[in-house]
Amino acid sequence: MKKVLLSLLAVAVVGLIAYTTLFDRNAAPQVSYTSLSGQRADTASLKGKVVLVNFWATSCSGCVEEMPEIKKLHQQYGSKGLQIMAVAMSYDPPNYVQAFVQKYQLPFFVALDGEGSIAKAFGDIQLAPTTFLIDKQGNILKRYVGVMDFKEVHQILNQQLGA
Repeated sequence: MKKVLLSLLAVAVVGLIAYTTLFDRNAAPQVSYTSLSGQRADTASLKGKVVLVNFWATSCSGCVEEMPEIKKLHQQYGSKGLQIMAVAMSYDPPNYVQAFVQKYQLPFFVALDGEGSIAKAFGDIQLAPTTFLIDKQGNILKRYVGVMDFKEVHQILNQQLGA
């Protein structure tokens, strides 16, 4: 009886691993980003890094409130492997985004999502700020709708980056 149970347990574990490997529902979507300066990146090029994807707008008070904290995350964790992708929502005028980036001297990757394709790929994001933390393998670790819990973000980044 024990052998049968152990065999069933082993089959279940192997099945779960296979299912997770083949149908990973936490994988970040395959998207391409173009920064304000014309630099390009895509999901594949970000593998091996922990990525924070932040959907934001210059007209969003929560976005403006959290941007200095995101800048601090870049300063603290950027050299340890954190890549920040700030994605301006499609309704945000490009000249407003450019002015905001210059005014606040944002040192990380800022992309325009003019057609909304990046937001669609991440689940049709409508509300800003919405932020995703993605691990080195390209899996979504956490989704925040609204201003992030920065204490929790620091805990996750410390764990993921060995900081």
